[in-house]
Amino acid sequence: MVRTPTAPARSEQPIPWRLWKVAALSGMASYLDAALIVSIAVNLAIYRDSYDMGVWMAGAISAIVTGCIAVGSLVGGRLADLFGRRRVYNWDIFCYAVGAVVITLAPNDIVLFVGVLVAGLAAGADLPTSLAVVSDAAPADGRARLVSFTQVMWVAGIVVVIFLGYLLSDTGMTGARIITAHLAVAALVTWQLRSRLELADEPSDTEVAEEAAALAAPRGIEWKNLLNRAALLPMVATFAYYVTWGIGANTFGQFGTYLLVTVSGASQSLATGINLAFLPIALVLTFVFVRIADTPWRDRMFYVFTIVQILAFCIASLTAGALVGMLVFFVLYQISNPFAGEASYKVWSQLTLPPDTRGTTQGLTYALSRGVFAGVAFITPALMEYSASALLWSITACMAASAVAGVYIVRVLVRHSPGVSPAPADLHATPT
Repeated sequence: MVRTPTAPARSEQPIPWRLWKVAALSGMASYLDAALIVSIAVNLAIYRDSYDMGVWMAGAISAIVTGCIAVGSLVGGRLADLFGRRRVYNWDIFCYAVGAVVITLAPNDIVLFVGVLVAGLAAGADLPTSLAVVSDAAPADGRARLVSFTQVMWVAGIVVVIFLGYLLSDTGMTGARIITAHLAVAALVTWQLRSRLELADEPSDTEVAEEAAALAAPRGIEWKNLLNRAALLPMVATFAYYVTWGIGANTFGQFGTYLLVTVSGASQSLATGINLAFLPIALVLTFVFVRIADTPWRDRMFYVFTIVQILAFCIASLTAGALVGMLVFFVLYQISNPFAGEASYKVWSQLTLPPDTRGTTQGLTYALSRGVFAGVAFITPALMEYSASALLWSITACMAASAVAGVYIVRVLVRHSPGVSPAPADLHATPT
């Protein structure tokens, strides 16, 4: 059982179609996560007017979706390690669908709050679980490509919701309900397809033991094993990267349209159109990232585009959210985000975290990060109203901190990570 080193020459070995199917179905966790967050962002002004929300209730709705994703990630990742990843993998999407139906039919902001709570918990539970499933299934020289493909689904979720938001921008609550109804349908279809996906046994104990030994990690899923250097160091480092980068990404994911309307003076249609116009750039470049994810270019490109990303936020900050500055920001941000963003975090986590507690450890980093995002989301509308410039400069500082954390991960953790990992589990789908 041999694994390609983490920064190998480019592998020409094709990845079987069945594994791309596993990656796509697992990537629906990222699609539905992003789509839920962005649907709340796109519809927030509509909810505010239709339900007569105050600024603090608007912040609470945005915060609860992120907070519930955090709690769901913590609980779901742990349950997946304890009781088997496939059980959580097959059922949390169904719970998400229930929450999406409640959001769609909500007659008031209280019911909306409940629906967001249910969908957020389910989305969070599926994130670390689905990534662990892909990592367990992946061949040694294709793990980064398969894991990073889930990020394509994440960007697709944003693109679809913003596209629907643009088309339905003049239809008020009817359009808002159509957007969230599509989440329920997508979740139910995914649940059906996952239930028909037959997963062979997860990696054998021998295979996992070899990877754990290479990482100098103790065996077992006990909480005490999280305090071992093999788990703690990459967990803290990836958390530091994800939480600082994610403050900016999450703020613009949830409040990008809201900021363009309330600060930049754009109409609802123009605001959603601006987001939509630049997102195809991110989608295409995310496919490029997948292509290079198992090569040294993955981390080389990070160095370049993390600087571009900081520059984008500096321009937004210097122009204090003015429309012209925001147009430049969106171009630079969508170019840089695929190479210096969540895709990097996902790949780095799967390459450096111990196999026995991979669901728990990544669930922790997701949970703690999303908890911070929830707190930031709660105060963002009020801070934006007080001073858009202060908000933007604070985010710029966070992006600079994420660059420092990312450089450490690349130069220390990834570079010195072990050169072996378990052979992939055999997955196949039942005939359709």
